Amino acid sequence: MMKAFSLDGHAALVTGSSQGLGLAMAQGLREAGARVVFHGLQAERTPEVPADAAYVSADLLDPDAPEQLVARAFEHEPGIDTLICNAGSFFDTAPLEMTRERWDKTFQLNISASFFVAQAFAKRLVTANRPGSIVIVSSTNGFQGEADSVAYDSSKGALVMMTRSLAVSLADHGIRVNGIAPGLIRTPLTSQWLEPRAHDLLVHYEKKILLRRVGRPQDIAGAAVFLSSPAASYITGEIIVIDGGLTVCQIGRL
Repeated sequence: MMKAFSLDGHAALVTGSSQGLGLAMAQGLREAGARVVFHGLQAERTPEVPADAAYVSADLLDPDAPEQLVARAFEHEPGIDTLICNAGSFFDTAPLEMTRERWDKTFQLNISASFFVAQAFAKRLVTANRPGSIVIVSSTNGFQGEADSVAYDSSKGALVMMTRSLAVSLADHGIRVNGIAPGLIRTPLTSQWLEPRAHDLLVHYEKKILLRRVGRPQDIAGAAVFLSSPAASYITGEIIVIDGGLTVCQIGRL
């Protein structure tokens, strides 16, 4: 029965997998047996990206980059049947100071790039008449607002709906589409604001999070493997929240 969780014989592209959540998910897919194409903004792979894995550099803020990324990934691994749309970032300021440039940059990377990577991937599978799986990484910010985070929160909410809508549209092609919504996870992105206020903020979150700790990137990998595996073959249009119970309890511990 445990073979249902194996990804032997599968190949995957994971966007934004040179660090943080994407790196952890890509490593998890490899451990489960998949051949993984890593992606990052950097021209050269980071030391954490395995030397024996394919790596593609692409700036997904470039409108042509999603299609080019998918094309190059399939050159490395023609049998790709799994896509993890993870690349994204945070560019917010206070909403009264938000600029059109920052707003557009957020949606270009977090929404448009994810959609057009998914579209290019799905086109190849439909042409080849092959089934597949897409996992879209959103956030608990897609369900709950956060101060001075209106563009990011809006983009993550859009990813939640995009997951469900793509699941409806791609089901007849045998392509499952699911989502992961991480809570507070310690990554290079979150460390930018978590570390300067580490003590007070950590105490606050450790009281609010039911499992009493900030998440690690590895905490997300298992869900990515599961949703990509035959064990999830009857699951589509779902979003798994992975937040240690952060959004379950209204008040938290005092």
